[in-house]
Amino acid sequence: MRIIEVFHSVQGEGPLTGVRTSFIRTARCNLRCAWCDTPYSFGPGTERSISSLLREIRGHRTRNVCLTGGEPLLQRQSVDLVRALGSRGYTTVIETGGSLDVHPYLLLPRVILSVDVKCPSSGMEKHNRWENLPLLRPRDVVKFVIQDRRDYLYARRALQEHPSAAQAVFQPVWGSNAGRLADWVLRDRLDVRTMVQEHKVLWGEVPGR
Repeated sequence: MRIIEVFHSVQGEGPLTGVRTSFIRTARCNLRCAWCDTPYSFGPGTERSISSLLREIRGHRTRNVCLTGGEPLLQRQSVDLVRALGSRGYTTVIETGGSLDVHPYLLLPRVILSVDVKCPSSGMEKHNRWENLPLLRPRDVVKFVIQDRRDYLYARRALQEHPSAAQAVFQPVWGSNAGRLADWVLRDRLDVRTMVQEHKVLWGEVPGR
């Protein structure tokens, strides 16, 4: 697998926010979101074997793994890695940009899918794979990163037109007005989770944290 970094931190997003987690960040991404906060993941990375990744995260002494990117679904060995993690008792959150098919990951053990729906401010909304959303389960997440009112209205409409059993998360673009987004959610009585990126609250925009 092509890997950018492996690190031990606190999960800053999604259903396991605040939980100590091992992160495996894969190389390469097929999208170019305007507000992307990890453009260093676009590079080729370093070739790593699954066995070496398992050895490294064993030292973190946590049962939670986040497979992120870049875009981890571009890596053909991601399925094998997640299967190996599940067989060893790890719970793996897979963070994907939402443009690729999640179906191969649905039957793997101990997996939580976090699937983005790209809003207009990303510039990537034409790449959303809507077929993914009906496949998601209650333990999974569908995430909307929201910068402005246009994004919010797009996300609200997407929830109506593409229902899913997954938890919906509205996450403000870092540096945008998070309180304003929360006010919109409260006014419209939306059943979504409004969440900021906790790792950035703790450490700022520091790679590997």
